[in-house]
Amino acid sequence: MDTQPVNLTEALATFDDVYSPRIVARMNDYDVRIAHAAGDHVWHVHADTDEFFLVLDGRFDIALRAADGTERTVELRRGDTFVVPKGTEHKPSSPDGASILMFEPSGTLSTGDRHEGEIPHHVDSTTGHDLR
Repeated sequence: MDTQPVNLTEALATFDDVYSPRIVARMNDYDVRIAHAAGDHVWHVHADTDEFFLVLDGRFDIALRAADGTERTVELRRGDTFVVPKGTEHKPSSPDGASILMFEPSGTLSTGDRHEGEIPHHVDSTTGHDLR
């Protein structure tokens, strides 16, 4: 286990890829991930886990789809947190770019247990990349 501090600003400066999370820490069975966001992600769902988001910079939107098909969008700005409940279809997006931090169980796929349609070329379907 790495016992050195990680500066998130410096860590975010080491890569430019969007929707390609980097693991900055591990805690118990969870990854702490950071990512750049721009444009649309893909509609997806994590059947068995909640997903925590903290916006570090910019604006980050999360569209949510209820079981009856109705949709709403949560607009998040720097310093805002939001938890997508397990089993909730959601589609992250960022109109002007953002940086985010996420807590997810290790091994959680960034495009969920299932997703809708083709994965856009700018979305990395991954369980996270090591920062170093």
